[in-house]
Amino acid sequence: MYEALFQPMRIGSVELKNRISMAPMGLSGLVTSEGGFTPRGVEYFVERARNDVGLLITGCAKVEQLVEPFVMPSQPDPMFNQAHFIQTAIEMNERIHAYGSRIFLQMTFGFGRVVHPKTATSQPVSPSPVRNFWDDSITCRELTTEEVDYLIEQFARAALVARESGFDGIEVHAVHEGYLLDQFTMELFNQRTDKYGGSFENRMRAPVDLLKRTKEVAGADFPVMVRFGLKSYMKAFHQGILPGEEAVDIGRDVPEGIEIARVLEDAGYDAFNADGGVYDSWYWAHPPMYMHEGCYLHLTEVLKKVVKVPVIAAGKLGDPAVAERAIVEGRADGVSLGRPLLSDPEWARKVRTGRVEKIRPCIGCHEACLKRIARCKPLSCAVNPAAGREREYALERAQVPVSVHIVGGGIAGMEAARVCALRGHEVSLYEGSDALGGHVIEGSRPDFKIDDRRLLDWYRRELDVLGVGVTLNRTMNAEDIMMLAPQALFVATGSKPVFPPIPGLNLDDPRVATTRQALMGEKPLGDRVAIIGGGLVGCELALWLAQKGHRPSIVERLDELMMLGDTAYPNKMMLLELLVFHKVATFTGASVVGVDETGLKLGGGKEIPVDSIVLATGYRAENSLYRELAPRLPAVHLIGDALNPENIKHAIWSAYEVARMV
Repeated sequence: MYEALFQPMRIGSVELKNRISMAPMGLSGLVTSEGGFTPRGVEYFVERARNDVGLLITGCAKVEQLVEPFVMPSQPDPMFNQAHFIQTAIEMNERIHAYGSRIFLQMTFGFGRVVHPKTATSQPVSPSPVRNFWDDSITCRELTTEEVDYLIEQFARAALVARESGFDGIEVHAVHEGYLLDQFTMELFNQRTDKYGGSFENRMRAPVDLLKRTKEVAGADFPVMVRFGLKSYMKAFHQGILPGEEAVDIGRDVPEGIEIARVLEDAGYDAFNADGGVYDSWYWAHPPMYMHEGCYLHLTEVLKKVVKVPVIAAGKLGDPAVAERAIVEGRADGVSLGRPLLSDPEWARKVRTGRVEKIRPCIGCHEACLKRIARCKPLSCAVNPAAGREREYALERAQVPVSVHIVGGGIAGMEAARVCALRGHEVSLYEGSDALGGHVIEGSRPDFKIDDRRLLDWYRRELDVLGVGVTLNRTMNAEDIMMLAPQALFVATGSKPVFPPIPGLNLDDPRVATTRQALMGEKPLGDRVAIIGGGLVGCELALWLAQKGHRPSIVERLDELMMLGDTAYPNKMMLLELLVFHKVATFTGASVVGVDETGLKLGGGKEIPVDSIVLATGYRAENSLYRELAPRLPAVHLIGDALNPENIKHAIWSAYEVARMV
């Protein structure tokens, strides 16, 4: 059914067994202090090779620590301690080759203006003086001509070390996402007057000379692929261009991207790994759930028409049908999966063996991947806690199976049931409503939450296949539990909404709805909808209502929307820009002091006329059952929202951690 994905392809001199590659992602937590790969890092890549990924591309490796020194161990670095790098990489690559897979080392020319000040140990650099992306008070230092020459030479020598370490090729990081090499190609950031700036030809000199010298040092037959962004989607500094939005791209637009692609192919690059976006439009480079599937295919389709070397497409291709069509329709030669191979390292094998329904979906949250990487925390995955710690977090069969009872069928309860069943325990789950899923049921209602719906479907199928005894419409009390005499009990009773004491606010008022009632259609909403609460839930609700034709407004007591909750940067960035794009009215630093027949009354005498009011004012843990049973039973575990209302990652991780040890 997915034959196109499993046809072989070539990149330069290297043949790949299929057209599925693992996209480069940051390797935070998988790198030694000497710039090599930790045992965790080795297992991370080997696990994907073992499960039929044709090409693995590492996260970016540094090639020097003189011009742009970093805190170590933030990235691999073949030049920091060459012997150590070779020793840690060669055994990893030998194991990967045993499965017929290939691996490329992605190597970076540098970060430039987008380096995080906490990562850099000196003043950030750039082609020309420009403010640092993360801290406007920092101006990046302009690189000297000699420093650029040095970076090119170091890159070439690092490529030779990569070859000696058993890598099958390298990927240049990057003429994409606005990193240092990309900054050299953009007139916006490159105002130099030496051989590396000014004219288009001079701005292209760095990536062209880098390739030429790399081929001279590492060998003309050593494949060099380039990570390439055809379009920047940059409207202004720190402002992206949304899908469907008409705006001038001040970074790089498609016509210039095509011109650059032709130059890079003529220079001798062996393939393009294509995407779009820069840090100023980070939701393109790291698409959240609000972005459409296959979001770069319109770009790779154009790219394929102008270059003859292979084009690999990235960008929300976790649905095998979408990935297959991309190749069949000639929009790409191969597909590159990042987060889908975090959420399910068996993605390729499950597709190849006809078990697509078994794929655990990525939900586009960035909670445990990009957000953790950006903060130098160990890489993982919100829905797969074993990502990045495959061996130590692997599930083992329990030596002594026990009877496990779980109260609550939300995400945490389902994860606990799944893990305990996989370990051989006898599992019974009780849910008070008529469906499994908890708050994610209503949270997944918006069209852009399709992957949350897929996750719920996946959990329900897994529990069914594993033989978990599920009882719906059963609210358990303490005496019910005591009669069952569980050997292990999980309390996953979730959370309840918090309602603020606002004069005139009455839940019996037909105009007033909870977020669940609004999302599930349990209360009809009028044209003008005021949402009290500007956190993630309130903002997503407002976006959905605006897309459905309502006129929502958000009232938030803090000075900015989404100040609490710590949403991943690209997700927050895109959501806030979408609210502006859809003309959602926002009232920040505003308190609701009353509700009357006309609408909301805010502090300072302001009034908002509304037809409906939705409360998105947070949740509190519901753990009364746990407090009653904890003194009476020997093994009672509180998980998910009942432990602390947070998000899907917290629910899954708290359940997995406890259940794997029962």
